[in-house]
Amino acid sequence: MKLGVVGLPNVGKSTLFNAITHAGAEAANYPFCTIEPNVGVVAVPDERLDKLAALYDSKKITPAVIEFVDIAGLVKGASRGEGLGNKFLSHIREVDAIVHVVRCFADENVTHVENSIDPIRDIGTINLELILSDIESVQRRLDKAKTSAKGGDKKYLAEAEFLSRILSHLEEEKPARTLEMTEEETEIMKNLFLLTSKPVIYAANIAEKDMGTDENELPMVAKVKEFAKNEGSEVLVICAKTEEELSQLPPDDAQMFLEDLGLKESGLNRLIKKSYDLLGLISYLTAGEKETRAWTIEKGTKAPQAAGKIHTDFEKGFIRAEVVDWQILLECGSYTAAKEKGKVRSEGKDYVIRDGDTVLFRFNV
Repeated sequence: MKLGVVGLPNVGKSTLFNAITHAGAEAANYPFCTIEPNVGVVAVPDERLDKLAALYDSKKITPAVIEFVDIAGLVKGASRGEGLGNKFLSHIREVDAIVHVVRCFADENVTHVENSIDPIRDIGTINLELILSDIESVQRRLDKAKTSAKGGDKKYLAEAEFLSRILSHLEEEKPARTLEMTEEETEIMKNLFLLTSKPVIYAANIAEKDMGTDENELPMVAKVKEFAKNEGSEVLVICAKTEEELSQLPPDDAQMFLEDLGLKESGLNRLIKKSYDLLGLISYLTAGEKETRAWTIEKGTKAPQAAGKIHTDFEKGFIRAEVVDWQILLECGSYTAAKEKGKVRSEGKDYVIRDGDTVLFRFNV
């Protein structure tokens, strides 16, 4: 999964991204790392892995990972080439979802490009740039579809009609994700790779002094929540400055710091979990002496396709999946004990994998 972090200058976007990348600087194994200056790979926190690894005495633990891409250079006029312009837009086309950092704090020492704090205006600025870019993209596709439809081909006639509807929607300054679509149209939309069709999490960046305050008592956060609700997007309240401080502490100290703030987990962990929910993702697990690992799949994935995440041969030669819930496996004390107690189920090709399933695939190629 790849998430693009966007935001206007001085809203806390870079601070949050620095927290993401710095969090991995001193981590062992492979929980976090930086591939290049603008990409951070973060392990998905999953307590199940450590517990299963202890049960099997696994030599290696491999968590699921998320890529965060710091998409810089977005300013008013980006769609016309201002800032990094088209370079920014090409980066964002590659992500699965957008984390839109919105400034919800006042600080006279941190300037704002508009010289005032207004989260809804800032959201509108970025959304408009993405919409303008999408209009250009859809117009090009529409021109091609109209040309192809001149021979009366029903496929291109239908495509042209749908593209015209998207174009009208965008011209009303509405993001593509808010357009009502049939299932068939939704599939066509995916192949258009429109910037505004991507799901969004608005990261409402609050001041350190507001940490621990009831979110409903923060007026700017309330505005962001109302806006997101109206377009079907998610909101995460976070303090980027605190996240950066947390990322520089050893794990035990970081946990104490969180507890002092009255928090159970970091904003980064909450962001990862919310991203999974937003994109409809779950993890199934494989465990053994060599490795305990989490595999990310979409909700509703059937056993053979889930097996294919490990290796294409697993899917091609799928025979069955031996499945046991991770908690039941721990309670039984071993896979053999779970099997003897009848807790391991033999599932066929129509079985839909559930979050937390520990699976052993049987296959023959």
